[in-house]
Amino acid sequence: MKQIEILYKGRQSFMPEDELEKREGQLDNDNEYTTWVEYWYKGELVHRSAQVNLKKGMFAGMEQGDFGG
Repeated sequence: MKQIEILYKGRQSFMPEDELEKREGQLDNDNEYTTWVEYWYKGELVHRSAQVNLKKGMFAGMEQGDFGG
């Protein structure tokens, strides 16, 4: 059984995944593709993890300006 690290009422511990409510989501736009997983216990968010993938370099525009001369 998979154990999930949680923070509940100020205490860090582990709980079996099947005792938690799992919610997943995603965001996809021109700049990023983001996914996340949340675990809830008794109506309280106790764990969240996210993965962010950038589709464009954030500083590409500023670096190109430096090459002008």
